[in-house]
Amino acid sequence: MKKHGILNRELAGHFAKLGHTDRIVIADCGLPIPEGVPCIDLAYKLGLPSFLSILEVVLDDLVVETSIAAKEVQQKNEPVATKLARTLSDISYVTHEEFKELTKQTKLIIRTGETTPYANVILQCGVIF
Repeated sequence: MKKHGILNRELAGHFAKLGHTDRIVIADCGLPIPEGVPCIDLAYKLGLPSFLSILEVVLDDLVVETSIAAKEVQQKNEPVATKLARTLSDISYVTHEEFKELTKQTKLIIRTGETTPYANVILQCGVIF
């Protein structure tokens, strides 16, 4: 039994398979899930778990070198935009439509119960050395 880190066995298994430059998505409950991309659905109630709580746990477990968010988050969801800017050192922004297209090339989508607009991020894995 694990003492710390990601306890969800499915999520931990996916993380163990990630390599440098692989990408994952942390998504709100409304983001479309592309065909063929595995999705771990953590949502159990509207708003829970929150996007920010899952982001924090994932960032404790993964090395992230870059990230991408929809630029609309900056105008429509200030709390999430502020947290992303403060937490992620290398973040770029694309339109929400471009963001949805980029999710098609990711290794995994983690669906939260988040219900605020544009609470989504693509995280690109780095290396530990």
